[in-house]
Amino acid sequence: MADFTPTIDLTSVPRMATLLVPLDGSRLAEATIPIALDLREHLNARVTLLHVLEHDAPESVHGDPHLRTEADTTTYLAAVARRFAEGGEAVLTHVHPNPEHDVAKSIAAHAAEFGADLILIANHGRGGLRERIFGSIAQQVIREGIAPVLLVPVLSPAAVGRAFNCQTMGVLVNGTAEAETVLPCAMALAKGLDAVIHLILAVPTVGTLPGDRAAVATLVPGTTRAILELEEANLAGYATEVRRLLGESGVRVEVSIVRGDPASATLAEAERLEVDLLAFATHAQSGLTGLWNASFGSKVLSRYTRPLLLVPAR
Repeated sequence: MADFTPTIDLTSVPRMATLLVPLDGSRLAEATIPIALDLREHLNARVTLLHVLEHDAPESVHGDPHLRTEADTTTYLAAVARRFAEGGEAVLTHVHPNPEHDVAKSIAAHAAEFGADLILIANHGRGGLRERIFGSIAQQVIREGIAPVLLVPVLSPAAVGRAFNCQTMGVLVNGTAEAETVLPCAMALAKGLDAVIHLILAVPTVGTLPGDRAAVATLVPGTTRAILELEEANLAGYATEVRRLLGESGVRVEVSIVRGDPASATLAEAERLEVDLLAFATHAQSGLTGLWNASFGSKVLSRYTRPLLLVPAR
């Protein structure tokens, strides 16, 4: 039985002072702009708009003309920057003038160069949400593991101008130190936005155990059920301690412990709570499903339609 003891490093809470917003020139990519505006206001953050010129760029991107020259890109970014003109410091713009074969690595390199605390990227494309992320620039940036990434799903053009008002953040933890990596970033955002953190922890049932545990459960269902009940009790104690630690730092925290298939139960709870943002940690080298199993990752990506905060696990 795992020993669920919080190991949160509250000294590592980021300031969220620098936001990087890569744009490809399409209207759909601009779905990140309302969130960047909101975060700049609440966090007093500096915003940099970035475009990386692409080698052999297509003529259009998602129905809009593709930015193919430094002059066109400079004009475009200046026009977007004017939307930030009121209510705060002028945003910075940067054009990477040398056409890149690997745009994602260039974005990650600029995030490191600018000291970005958060990268905002829109998920857009013709396929399903999971297809738009896997193999996309957004997914590749996450794999670089440079900074947390806020993914904004764009399911239709109507979603582009939608205002962002984050009052509740769903934060997924599972009792491990790796999963706790998400907490400092979530704390910083929750404090700045005056949002409530809702910790969501999932415990499987006998019928939803994966892999080897499922095989064992068929042989000794009673014992397995008792073990899972003990696991739930231990996670409840863990969640209470995490809630206390975050509360002492000035963050309002609620807790939900759900039973069933971890992905399905987690998503159902997030939908029930109507959280505005869902956050969890991931191993950079393994993409979005490195911390959780592949089933969990694919289900979250294919079903969740609100912003996702993905924090590289350290």
